[in-house]
Amino acid sequence: MSRKRTSSIGGQAVIEGVMMRGERSMATAVRDEKGNIVIESEYLKPTREKNFLFRAPFLRGIFSFLGTMIKGMGTLMRSGEVFDGETQPSKAEAWMSKKLGVDAFQVVMAIAVVLGIALSFGLFYFLPQVIVSLIVRWGNIDANANFGVKIGLNLLEGAIRILIFVGYIGLTCLLKDVRRTYMYHGAEHKTISCYEHGLDLTVENAQKMTTVHDRCGTTFMFIVMVISVLIFSLSGWTQYWWANLLIRLALLPVVMGVSYEILKLLAKFDNPFVRLLKAPGLLLQKLTTKQPTDEMVEVAIAAFKTVQKMDANPDTPTQFFDTKVQYKKTREQIVELLRPVNADESDVDWILCEATGKLRSELSGLSHILLSQQKRALEFARRRATGMPLWQVFGKAEFYGISIDVDERVLCPRPETEYLAEAVIGLCADRACRVLDLCTGSGCIAIAIAKHAPNAQIVASDMSADALEVAAANVAAHALQDRIALVQGDLWAPVEGSFDVIVSNPPYIPSAEIETLQREVKDHEPRAALDGGADGLDFYRRIVSEANARLNDGGALCVEVGIGQAQTVQSMMLEQGLRTQIRQDLEGVDRIVIGRKECV
Repeated sequence: MSRKRTSSIGGQAVIEGVMMRGERSMATAVRDEKGNIVIESEYLKPTREKNFLFRAPFLRGIFSFLGTMIKGMGTLMRSGEVFDGETQPSKAEAWMSKKLGVDAFQVVMAIAVVLGIALSFGLFYFLPQVIVSLIVRWGNIDANANFGVKIGLNLLEGAIRILIFVGYIGLTCLLKDVRRTYMYHGAEHKTISCYEHGLDLTVENAQKMTTVHDRCGTTFMFIVMVISVLIFSLSGWTQYWWANLLIRLALLPVVMGVSYEILKLLAKFDNPFVRLLKAPGLLLQKLTTKQPTDEMVEVAIAAFKTVQKMDANPDTPTQFFDTKVQYKKTREQIVELLRPVNADESDVDWILCEATGKLRSELSGLSHILLSQQKRALEFARRRATGMPLWQVFGKAEFYGISIDVDERVLCPRPETEYLAEAVIGLCADRACRVLDLCTGSGCIAIAIAKHAPNAQIVASDMSADALEVAAANVAAHALQDRIALVQGDLWAPVEGSFDVIVSNPPYIPSAEIETLQREVKDHEPRAALDGGADGLDFYRRIVSEANARLNDGGALCVEVGIGQAQTVQSMMLEQGLRTQIRQDLEGVDRIVIGRKECV
């Protein structure tokens, strides 16, 4: 007998899509209601790496059947969620989610699966038993008369089972949705056959293939039916249908194991004798497969190619359907993740706002969010649980109405620093001026000035190369490269020329107090951006001492100070001949000190 080329990839039709399964991966491709192909994939443990029982002849068929059934049901439910996720939840769904903590769609699908299994069991095992039991009773047949009678009754039961099976499949073809699933079944077969014939995986090539395939689950089910007839015929017959049913159930593993080996064997050969043995199963596939559209074949090819790629390269990233998940359960997961850092409810809210794009006031009205939003929120929560501050978790902060990227290389902009930016903008808004931003960090002050003072040209300096990388990225993100020049060096060292306004928010925390700060600050923000020396005033002394020489006539020096530092810094400016002014923040704290150079 001649062997033919076979593929290790098999498949299954699902709701508006196809699942393909290879040696180490599985991918389901579905065309959603918008017409896009979406894919969900995962890695599987290769059979060769599993326990011997999963590879042993006959036993492997049992495990394969059970595993395929479980995975198949799960995939079928997931594909259905793609369409459920496209629509807004009904009032009933929202109520069940918020009040009962259950997902209505999953409940309905679970009930459908249970009912489907019960129906299959009733039709294909219970009903044939009952029919034969009635024939024995009505015909006054002695089921234990001799061995031949027992075999005959078992064969009759098997024949009835096959007739019910074929009739059931025939009736399902009349249902529109089931018929579409059978079309995707045909697309799956065409795609695999196209590959096995050595052709390029294109829609045109795949459409040339037949819709039937040797390794189809339909053929397997037919083989199971036939083998069950043969094995059950030798199992004896009693006048009690429940006893016969228990015997059949006990023999099911044997039936599955033998059927699987026969299916694998027949798939490897192609000759007249083998084709004759395959004929009934292939004929039955004419009912369970239909001619697919080009769009359906395109979906099947997408699933097949994804599995090919993942089997060949285990570093290929997995994908997922962006379906709906319960908001309530997501929130509970976030709360649990944040327990180690004793985070309050506001952290949970901000994480969910950032992940969903919703306002904080809108969160209470949510019953579901998208899976992608859930994954993002949980990742934020895991990072926050390490003690990382929220602004670093999100990688950005809002400053003066502007989004600024931040990370561990820079100090996160504080709300009080907006008062400093506001003071400088007020000095520059209506005139052309040259501005110097000392200790620029993330560049937030320079960017805010450039945004709101269109005639200002700004030089921003910092001694940290890491901080300047962040600042450069922020300047580029706001397309301000022609307005803001970045220079590196220790305070005045890299700066040339004079300025109309000099602004700075330097480090001002006394060295001894840094360890008393919140964990989020002392462990996750750069110490160099916090440490202002023994009394917190080292940088002010150096800035103020040279500011007068660097200011144009009528120019101003504007600095932010820590609590209790304003009067001391004001005295420094007065000693340099600057006219001073102190401004408070909304909390009434002296926060901004401004020194003006007299006009000569």
